[in-house]
Amino acid sequence: MKKLASLAATTLLLVSCETTPKKEKITVKYPTTAKVDSVDTYFGVAIKDPYRWLEDDKSSETENWVKAQNKVTYGYLEHIPFRSDLKKRLEKLWNYEKLGSPFKEGEYTYFYKNDGLQNQYVVYRKKGEDTDAEVFLDPNTFSKDGTTSLAGLDFSKDGSKATYSISEGGSDWRKVIILDAAKNEVIEDTLVDIKFSGISWKENDGFYYSSYDKPKGSELSAKTDQHKLYYHKLGTPQKEDILIYGGTPDQKHRYISGSVTEDGQYLFVYLSTSTSGNKLLMKDLSKVDAEFVTILDHTDTDSYVIENKGSKLYIMTNKDAPNQKIVTVDATNPGAENWVDFIPETENVLSPNTGGGYFFAEYMVDAISKVFQYDYDGKLIREVKLPGVGSAGGFGGKKEDKEFYFSFTNYNTPGSLYKYNVETGDYTQYWKPNIDFNPSDYESKQVFYTSKDGTKIPMIITHKKGLELNGKNPTILYGYGGFNVSLTPSFSISNAVWMEQGGVYAVPNLRGGGEYGKKWHDAGTKLQKQNVFDDFIAAAEYLTKKKYTSKEYLAIKGGSNGGLLVGAVMTQRPDLMKVAMPAVGVLDMLRYHTFTSGAGWAYDYGTSEDSKEMFEYIKGYSPVHNVKAGTAYPATIVTTGDHDDRVVPAHSFKFAAALQEAQEGDNPTLIRIDVNAGHGAGKSTEAIINEQVDLQAFTLFNMGFETLPNQAVLKEFKE
Repeated sequence: MKKLASLAATTLLLVSCETTPKKEKITVKYPTTAKVDSVDTYFGVAIKDPYRWLEDDKSSETENWVKAQNKVTYGYLEHIPFRSDLKKRLEKLWNYEKLGSPFKEGEYTYFYKNDGLQNQYVVYRKKGEDTDAEVFLDPNTFSKDGTTSLAGLDFSKDGSKATYSISEGGSDWRKVIILDAAKNEVIEDTLVDIKFSGISWKENDGFYYSSYDKPKGSELSAKTDQHKLYYHKLGTPQKEDILIYGGTPDQKHRYISGSVTEDGQYLFVYLSTSTSGNKLLMKDLSKVDAEFVTILDHTDTDSYVIENKGSKLYIMTNKDAPNQKIVTVDATNPGAENWVDFIPETENVLSPNTGGGYFFAEYMVDAISKVFQYDYDGKLIREVKLPGVGSAGGFGGKKEDKEFYFSFTNYNTPGSLYKYNVETGDYTQYWKPNIDFNPSDYESKQVFYTSKDGTKIPMIITHKKGLELNGKNPTILYGYGGFNVSLTPSFSISNAVWMEQGGVYAVPNLRGGGEYGKKWHDAGTKLQKQNVFDDFIAAAEYLTKKKYTSKEYLAIKGGSNGGLLVGAVMTQRPDLMKVAMPAVGVLDMLRYHTFTSGAGWAYDYGTSEDSKEMFEYIKGYSPVHNVKAGTAYPATIVTTGDHDDRVVPAHSFKFAAALQEAQEGDNPTLIRIDVNAGHGAGKSTEAIINEQVDLQAFTLFNMGFETLPNQAVLKEFKE
């Protein structure tokens, strides 16, 4: 392996600028990535894995390869003439105060705020409306480089105690600090090695959390698949925490979580083997030595207790209801055979919340929010008339709250906050951002296009008003299509800069997502995963046919499962787009389940070990395994973090190496690797801005732009 390090370290990018009177051309030579004789056999089929050595995130060879590739990438990016101007514009637009919805805990009202360009949001609090706010937590002080972030904040029943979780370098592994909230003082030793866990307090005495045994070898890539639920009693060391569930072979589940009801009476435990479906257990905490009662003993449905009124439980479920519904049942006999519909299923997907003694049922109608308010008897009180067409968030609080806050946004409207009166249904605008962006200059249009198999797919297209449909508009097509995730309209500062420069931003609601319920999700999983790629390809073809753009001006973008989407589509249809931006993608589909928590994604993907049919299907679209030598792939910039322990960076490393070897023609194939960064959560403002600038600069430059398309905006900014 020392030979690999030598190759990676010495064969660096040679960047030269061949200037002509018309255009500056950047020529690149990539590092030589060594290949090894690694072979896996699936159902009698031998599969070569020549870049297997890049899976070792602890090796100096991999570290040197990362440095070499970053030198390539940044050498290229630094020669894009308008990159610095784009950064100045993005920083200026980003630099406005941002506020999160206030929430009450004990005597205080808390809220998150960012003054503009702070790396992390600061948590403030105040007593009463007329008092000055004070800093409660400032994550910008957690580390010098802004890479340690606040990953969670949870309060005890009366708000007198609190825990906050931190993530270092973007890792999914957390540390938990315990506070006397009133005094804002640390009261115990820090809890460590906690992963994929919420914090649920039992009164003011202690809390439940979940984690895995720390793996041997690399904690970034080693497999973790037996989750355990613990109870931490205040005043005791972590080593004495009580194991509640998950410690035996018959209790083994990949994900376990515990949640205590607001009144402190019940603990509910959710057990899952993948990202979809859960078992449901219940324990009555008011009874000494109470045993767990099984409500559901299978993972065929997603079912969660969202509220209780005494022994009456309110459960959100997709059992016999693909679009979800709420049912009620008494805790004395909570089996599914006794469930009674409370808010029945409709043709639209339900996402409920509670607060102020009411239920708030948010529905997605073609990915657009509608909200209805119900009382505890299931009586419809009112439809909440939202400020516009877009996405609403919030509509939740404690039972005794008389008012709370909700947010509203869409693709061309920055998020604003509204204070809502639960009894009258009236609301007033509480906060509006002061941003150098005029939403009235832009428009969003929802269209429905036809995918390969005839399915109608919705897509929202946003751009400046008066856009000329001439096929020459730089366009970003963004997608996800998986894990029941719904893409609903929301404002993005970087997208605002893109549209300001004349760009089009298009988001289709692909199968595999949750926009139309469980059937829509399932239609993009396992042996139907190709539907997702077909939906995305059809979106690109629609935008081209309608002359929003053309191949020379189309970029595709997506992250995580969306990175898989981009990788699959660019290898299946490299003729379709000019630029591809797969971010933190799941790209080696034959081995994804062998890393960290990857096996939990099998509901969506299946695995290469399930059957010969599944192996062949997955191999047929796995991006790493479908890169073909001598193919003209689009200009590509792969992005990842070297400490990503969700989707390990080896996925991106292997894909970039394969593309660099196979690429035919002049389109660059780069990989941009954030150092000391993870899957994306908690990333600093500075890191986000730098990444977005590089992606947009790379995209526009490879579409042929020598200067920013809209120089008028830049001139106005400079003046």
